[in-house]
Amino acid sequence: MDALELLVTRSSMPRLMEPGPTREQLAIIEAAALRAPDHMQLTPYRFYGYRGDGRQQLSQLFATASKARGDDEVAVNHAAQLPFRAPVLIAAVMQHQPHDKVPWVEQICSTAAAVMAMQQACFAQGLGAIWRTGWLAQDEFVRTELGLAEDDELIGFLYVGTPAVPTPIKPAREASGVFQWFDSTSKGESGAD
Repeated sequence: MDALELLVTRSSMPRLMEPGPTREQLAIIEAAALRAPDHMQLTPYRFYGYRGDGRQQLSQLFATASKARGDDEVAVNHAAQLPFRAPVLIAAVMQHQPHDKVPWVEQICSTAAAVMAMQQACFAQGLGAIWRTGWLAQDEFVRTELGLAEDDELIGFLYVGTPAVPTPIKPAREASGVFQWFDSTSKGESGAD
């Protein structure tokens, strides 16, 4: 897939099935993450991958977190099934590295860029992926079990697999109102001409 086509047609793939990525595909996904912008080379991100039977560990964690917050049995069972919606799940964590030139928010951005790069690497290899957050990404029990410190953030979970249906490409959005360009002939006009 052409790089520009990939960038301008990116869409999440919520319906995923086996087979999951091969070891070779996972190596490319990992390499893409490590190319994310990373001021001062702090590598503030950590990724925890769950595949095959490893998803059971995440299933138990999600179910326990759901119980701990007082959810009913239906919600607990739903939480337990979430890791099985894709062959591979990658938990993305920003592990804060105190540094006077790289603020906390920049490290969040770096980690998010790494997740986006992984998702793009999935699509470029014919895989599907979706980045999910929800209450589990903010849950204190989940954070503790994954070993997050107070200044760390669980950015979310990247679900990866084979698209169950053709990836739905969302319509292009209008740039007007989102971008404003300033140059010698304009005063903050929208659009790029």
